[in-house]
Amino acid sequence: MATPATDYDTIILGAGAAGLAAGLYTTRAMLKTLIIEQLGPGGQLLITDEIENYPGFPEGVKGQELAMMMEQQTTRFGAEIDYSEVQGIEKADEPVKTVHTDDATYTAKSLIIATGGSHNKLGVPGEDEFSGRGVSYCAVCDGNFFRGQDVVVVGGGDAAMDEGHYLTGIVNSVTYIHRRDELRAARILQERAFNNEKVKFLWSHVVEEFVGNEALDAARVKNLKTEEVYDYNTAAAFIYVGFHPNTEYLKGLLEMDALGHVYTDIHMRTGVPGIYACGDARADSTRQLGAAVGDGITAALAAYHDMQE
Repeated sequence: MATPATDYDTIILGAGAAGLAAGLYTTRAMLKTLIIEQLGPGGQLLITDEIENYPGFPEGVKGQELAMMMEQQTTRFGAEIDYSEVQGIEKADEPVKTVHTDDATYTAKSLIIATGGSHNKLGVPGEDEFSGRGVSYCAVCDGNFFRGQDVVVVGGGDAAMDEGHYLTGIVNSVTYIHRRDELRAARILQERAFNNEKVKFLWSHVVEEFVGNEALDAARVKNLKTEEVYDYNTAAAFIYVGFHPNTEYLKGLLEMDALGHVYTDIHMRTGVPGIYACGDARADSTRQLGAAVGDGITAALAAYHDMQE
């Protein structure tokens, strides 16, 4: 029995690296494709300054530049992009799936989940109050507001090291606040930070509060070894303390782990026929750009082959 007519063959939720790669392959396979994106094409690429580990760019590439090139390539082959927010999915387990956004309703034979993730918050007093007034989760977006000033970066992983390095080209100094006495970041990123005269460290410290008047003045920190609490003056705080998937809208529809990552097989198929997940939204993602692109391609090919069968 033929599948009833739909608006699209494939709807891709999210226009980050995984979603754009999926859209490139579905359109080249002659599947009518819609990509729904809430903010702008590129996802985490838009808040990443320099990308040094993506094959084919020996001198590195700017995240926003790569995002623009990927969008142009995907739309050139016919993918449509609707800038709106997904409100919900209906009839997920039926041959024709329905996607509701804040301004339209669409139907498709297959869905590819590529909504990525967002940075975690610390959850301390003053964090929300000073968001946009000194507290930030994006050095590339906000670093220039603090040119020549002293700032802190909270975290000790790859993202913290990368964004802190970007900031050292703009600000007077970067102080890393890290709850451990050693970093979790890749060794090459650690060495770059240790060798930068603009970089300082507050080891075994946590932020207990952000304080200020109209704008952020200081991070109230606690030394975990001495229990001392004091204010560390700073013009800005850039927070990189983990990441969570943007999959709240999928609760009850797909099987997910405790953090909300969608379970898939190696072909990016979920437990619901016709629905696929890729990139940072899926379980066991490595959260690497190249892996996200590979995930998107795999999901697109699986969707195409499943529809042919």
